[in-house]
Amino acid sequence: MEQQKLDVLIDKINSAQNIAVVAHKNPDGDALCSVLAMARLLELNYGKRCTCIYDGNIPDNLDEMPLRHWMHHYTKVENTKFDMVILLDYGTIRNIGGTIDFINNSDFIVEIDHHQNDAPIANLCFDDDTATATAIIIYQIMQSLGWKYDSDIMNLLAVAILTDSGNFRYTRNGLTLRIMADLVDGGVSIKSLQDLMNDKPRRTIQAEADAVAKAEFFYHGRLAIAIIPHSEYKKLDGRGETALWLMRQIKGVEYVCLLKEQRENQIGVSLRGRTCPVDAVATELGGGGHIYAAGAVVADSLENVKKRIIDLFKGV
Repeated sequence: MEQQKLDVLIDKINSAQNIAVVAHKNPDGDALCSVLAMARLLELNYGKRCTCIYDGNIPDNLDEMPLRHWMHHYTKVENTKFDMVILLDYGTIRNIGGTIDFINNSDFIVEIDHHQNDAPIANLCFDDDTATATAIIIYQIMQSLGWKYDSDIMNLLAVAILTDSGNFRYTRNGLTLRIMADLVDGGVSIKSLQDLMNDKPRRTIQAEADAVAKAEFFYHGRLAIAIIPHSEYKKLDGRGETALWLMRQIKGVEYVCLLKEQRENQIGVSLRGRTCPVDAVATELGGGGHIYAAGAVVADSLENVKKRIIDLFKGV
């Protein structure tokens, strides 16, 4: 961790009177828990009570995360001017959503991210696209600066790592496991965290299972596509991870696609690859993400998006 950047970070934190912490729209486990962990770190070490802001929806299975009540939808935040905004896990500017005004109006932007990004927007960047999760980088900053931390922070960082690594399936290097081992040695219970997250509403599981039951298969069964129609979308919990996980278990399936009809001509696309990358397909659709887990939101009809997905995977 570059000391000069860390010195600037400390100076800006000390001088800021009000700080906002944000991440990408529709925060997942890494985004949500990284925001809350960073906010708690600044409170514990600098006495700064940050405003945690989000856009979109937070999955129901993250409702029991520590400090979840700190999160405020951007439409409910009255203060629009912050001395400093810490932007986490956003990938690209088009993923930010409604919190962009807080970022643009701030005096100083800090970026902490593990996505590939050719156009960072911050004044100070802590980016590492080899990290399995943004929480990994936060942990490294925390350790480098000798920040104090408590059980809430440890549990939040652990959930962020668990979710973005797909329970370690997408782990990029041994550092992820070493950090998780440190968290476990510090008192984190992976089983307890998994129990908190494995508590989805019945209607959510039924909607996702029904989508999988009706899934279509292409290219000799290598590509599986399931659809959540608009009538069922309101039942969906977050990104449909259960449906994605189920399809990924099917023998012969290499690529998994879940199409979510959020509203007319707005289709959420979630992609997973078993051993082959899917990020390039997500980029073609105007989205992005990780090598084996990516997505996009496409302004087109469900049928057109489905056809485009099939064409993009042609020849796999």
